[in-house]
Amino acid sequence: MNRTEKDPLQKRIEITNWILLAVLVAGSLFLRYPRFSLGILLGGLISIVNFHWLYRNLLSVFKKHLNRARAALMLRYYLRLAVTAIALYWIISRNLVDVIGLVIGLSVVVLNIVLTTVLTLLGTDLKSVPRNNHVNHVEEIN
Repeated sequence: MNRTEKDPLQKRIEITNWILLAVLVAGSLFLRYPRFSLGILLGGLISIVNFHWLYRNLLSVFKKHLNRARAALMLRYYLRLAVTAIALYWIISRNLVDVIGLVIGLSVVVLNIVLTTVLTLLGTDLKSVPRNNHVNHVEEIN
C-alpha cells in the first residue's frame, strides 16, 4: 500500500483533539461528579473515532473507488451514522452518563476545528503549517 504523508494541519487537529479531550476530562474531575466526567470521556471518544473514521473513509474512497466515489461515501456515511447511533443509544438508555457531559464530549472535534480556524486566521498559531499550500490531495494519492 502506498501510504501518503498526512497533511500537517490534519496531524495537528488529530493531536489537539486528544489534548482537548484530556483537558476537558481532567477539568471535569474537579467537579467530583463521575457521570459527568464519563460523559465527556465517552462523547469525546465517539467524536474522535468518528473523525478518524471519516478521514480513513475519504482516503480509501479517493484511493480505490474514485469512479464510484459518491455511492461508496454514502454507504460508509450511513454505516458510521448507524454505529454512532447505536453507541449513543446504548450509553443514554443505560443512564451511564450525564447527557450534558456527553454533549460536551461529542463537541470536542467541533471545538477543536473552530479553535484551530480562529487561531490560524488570527495568525497566532500553527506556524508550522504551510500557508498557501494548494496541493491537490487527490492527485497526490494517485
